[in-house]
Amino acid sequence: MVVGCGGSQDNDSQAPDQAQQEEFKVGFIYIGAPGDAGWTFAHDEGRKYLEEQIPGITTVTLENVSEGADAERYMEQLVQEGCNVVVANSFGYGDPMMEVAKRYPDVTFLHCSGLNTADNLSTYFGRIYQARYLSGMVAGAMTQANKIGYAAAYPIPEVIRGI
Repeated sequence: MVVGCGGSQDNDSQAPDQAQQEEFKVGFIYIGAPGDAGWTFAHDEGRKYLEEQIPGITTVTLENVSEGADAERYMEQLVQEGCNVVVANSFGYGDPMMEVAKRYPDVTFLHCSGLNTADNLSTYFGRIYQARYLSGMVAGAMTQANKIGYAAAYPIPEVIRGI
C-alpha cells in the first residue's frame, strides 16, 4: 500500500484563508430610523456591534420600511443583493417574511417578536417581561391609591403577555 501527501500543481495566488473566506452579508429591515433613539436605534446598535466584533461581516440596512407588500419587496431586494441573513425588526413583517423565506430556503431569516417559524425562519425577542415585572413592583410600592395602570402599545403577543 502506498500513501502520499502532496499539494496541487496549481499555484493559487491567494492564501488558503483568503480563498476559503467568503463575504457574509446580513440585511436589516427597520420599521423606523435609527435616529429615533428607541426601538430601531436599539436594533441598529446591535447591528453595529455585529460588524465590529465579527470579521468578514458586511451589513446592509433599509429604514422606514412599511409593513405589508413593501416589506416583502425589500426583503426580496436584500436576498438579491446577496444577503445570507435577513433581519426584520417589526411584528408586522411576519407574513411577508414567511413568504420570502419559502422562496429562498438557503437564506436565514430572523423576525423580531414574530409567531411563525420555518426551517430557515426564526423569531427572537428579549425577556422584556422581566423588566415589566420589576416596573410593576416599583409602581405597586409607590402608589398611594393602591391602583396601577398599564398602557399597552399594540395588541401583539409580547405586549399582551406583559399585562
